[in-house]
This record gives sequence, C-alpha cells and structure tokens, in this order.
Amino acid sequence: MTALDQIARWPAAHASAAVIGPAGVRDTAGDPDHVYRLASIAKTITAWAVLVAVEEGTVSLDDPVGQPGCTLRHLLAHAGGYGFDGHEPVSPPERRRIYSNTGIELAATHVADRADMPFGQYLTEAVFAPLELTATSLRGSPAHGVWSSVADLCRFAAEVMAPRLVSEATAALAATVAFPTLGGIVPGVGRFDPCPWGLGFEIRGHKRPHWTGTSNSPATFGHFGGAGTFLWVDPGATGAQPLACVALTDRPFDDWAAEALLRWPELSDAVLAEHGGTG
Repeated sequence: MTALDQIARWPAAHASAAVIGPAGVRDTAGDPDHVYRLASIAKTITAWAVLVAVEEGTVSLDDPVGQPGCTLRHLLAHAGGYGFDGHEPVSPPERRRIYSNTGIELAATHVADRADMPFGQYLTEAVFAPLELTATSLRGSPAHGVWSSVADLCRFAAEVMAPRLVSEATAALAATVAFPTLGGIVPGVGRFDPCPWGLGFEIRGHKRPHWTGTSNSPATFGHFGGAGTFLWVDPGATGAQPLACVALTDRPFDDWAAEALLRWPELSDAVLAEHGGTG
C-alpha cells in the first residue's frame, strides 16, 4: 500500500493521482489516462504559455494590459484589480490580491493579440505540443477551461521542475512571490495577510490552513481547482531536488470542500513522508 492509495476512499466517481520526482514519475493511482476538467489548474498552464511568449519576445511582463497602471505581471499575480469575473475593475492595481478569472483571460487575450492567433492555438503550439500533452485540450476559458489527464500533468509538472520551454530564470519568476505585501483570499480556504502568489501559481508561504500538506515547505507552489483537482511542486521536499504531486477528481470542490481540506493535506503529508527523503 502506498500513500496514493488514499484516493480510493475519496467521495468521487473517478480519482487519479501521481507523484513526480526529478527522475520522473514515482507512483500513480487510479487511471492516469482518464481525462478530467482541471478547473483553475488551467491558470498554471496558461501562465506557462504566457511565459513562453515572454521568452520569445512576443510580450513583456511589463506590458500595460487592462485598466491604467495594470501590467501583464499584475494580471498573472492576481494584482490587477479585477474581480473574480467581469471586465470592470473593482480596485486600482496592486492594492490587494483579488483572485480573478478575468485577469488570466485578459493576459491570454494579450498574448493572442500580439501573436496574431487564437490563444488556444498558441497554447497548443507553445505548451501542449512540445510537452506531448496529447490528452490535454482547451475547452473554454484559459482561466478554467482546460481538460487533461494525470499522465499529461506529470509531463507538465516535470517541465515546471526542470524547464525546457522557458529559461530557469523565467521559471523561477513563476514560483517567486510577486507584490509580496499584498493580502487577499484563497477561494474556499481563507483570507491571508500577506497572501503570496507567483505568476499563475499560488505559493504556500505560511498560510494556515492550506490545501497542501502541513509538511510542505513554504516555497511549495501550485494550484487547486474547483473540479476537485490539485497540483503542487515542493522545491524543498527532497533537499536540493523538487517533488510534485497531482490529484484529479470529478467531484466539484464545493461539494466536499470541508472534507477535501482534510483529505488533500493528509495525502500530501503521506506523499512527503514516503517520497520526501529519497532524492
């Protein structure tokens, strides 16, 4: 029995999970090829495509996008002043961390405009195709409309841990707190001050409670989704080497949020206990 066997007890019709280390996939549970709606994990994949566009020179993180004073960097870090949905800003930029689908959608639109192609095409050419994410597709908003499998997300996690599509410096920006003084809310979890966030990735910091494990390092970054899904990368899990965990379900988070916020940290702690010291 392994740590991932816990998912068999989760109240979901389908659940799949994996642990990924620097050398590749270490363990899986459930069907790794079953396709799930990722919900907000999509934001991390969209952000990675935006960072590819930055590397290519198609866009800059300092490009003005949206309301006055707002940049592409603000949007990726949920600091652009836009609400959860709706294109009218609710605050000036860089006042507080406001979790926003709109901000991610504006970032994707900016890339599409500069690249002169639909964002779905750019996402496929920049991320899906080179990483061989053959089961992954965009079916709606780039903030929450990506569908994928555990097998594909293992490849994405491997890219995040050891980037090939962007430089190590650019990848590090995604996992570095942007606008570190901002407080805000992690939806379904709580309000935090400060509320650290990178570029497309939430950063654990010292948030309590949290959806990652109690043993995860403060540098852990990732995202969870409203479809009952999560992906985290802990760069401190194995000393100098990272460890990642992904779990996908078809049980909406809001149907079992209270239980998920117990089950997910339990799984993450078990994964770290089983794999965290092996390098």
